[in-house]
Amino acid sequence: KGGFAMDKIAFVFAGQGAQYSGMGKSLYDTNESAKELFDCGENIRNGILEMMFSGSDEDLKITSNTQPCLYLVDLACALALNSNDIYADAVAGFSLGEIPALAYAKAFTYTDGFKITQKRGEFMQDAAEKHETAMAAVLKVDSKTVCDVCEKFENVYPVNFNSPVQTVVSGDKAQIEEFKKAMENVKCRIVDLPVSGAFHSPYMQSASDSFEKVLSDFAIGECSIPVYANLTSLPYGEDVKGYMAKQIVSPVKWQETVENMIKDGITTFIEVGAGKTLSGLIKKISPDVKVYNVSDAESLQATVKAVK
Repeated sequence: KGGFAMDKIAFVFAGQGAQYSGMGKSLYDTNESAKELFDCGENIRNGILEMMFSGSDEDLKITSNTQPCLYLVDLACALALNSNDIYADAVAGFSLGEIPALAYAKAFTYTDGFKITQKRGEFMQDAAEKHETAMAAVLKVDSKTVCDVCEKFENVYPVNFNSPVQTVVSGDKAQIEEFKKAMENVKCRIVDLPVSGAFHSPYMQSASDSFEKVLSDFAIGECSIPVYANLTSLPYGEDVKGYMAKQIVSPVKWQETVENMIKDGITTFIEVGAGKTLSGLIKKISPDVKVYNVSDAESLQATVKAVK
């Protein structure tokens, strides 16, 4: 390797909305570490593998199902990379993805991570059912424009700052429709998201409160590698539980997170989990970094080959 510094690798863990029926199946069949993790999840929640491998889109869209399924797939993809001798120097996760990222960084055990995720999904589902809410992605326009229009509505919030040209808003369903009309004179594209609640907004306060209480039942320690937080866009400090609870009601600072990771020397990003949403966002944030993804056995082989 001579005197050259090694590539610094970050794993980024996929979030909600990326789920699909059949996710995880090829890894279950071909990778021992993935299979072990999945079986462990099945022991805690009977029927979860059937839901991942053959569940309907409708079932997979229910938050209390989506989150534990994605937790397993995200973490399994990361462990499959480890079994091919590729390890992360730092990690981040998008919303739900932050929980498997923390588990990967040994803030808690993989099993506890799964239980924590189940609770998070249940609380967020409950909070979502209390109000008629929705989320939408605003594309091809800067976040300041989006924030300025949100200001005109009492219950519409900018919640995910995803890239220079993508901001997600969250809030009251009727007001989101009005927000879309208000955006009609701005050049942009708006896409409704396949989620069941106004995540990362004040509508999630009850979920955040319940989650904070339940976290005290788990042994949660400091992270073994840097975990960049959605809440601050900087690595987690000592207050892991506090950050985890606040994250649910706070905006996801994804663009800043990725920019900070690059500043800190990350040159290669590997998205782990379902879909390729984060890969697309990272490419829009910086053309200078290498971006790969692992979602199944095929993409695992391709990424291992490329990285090695």
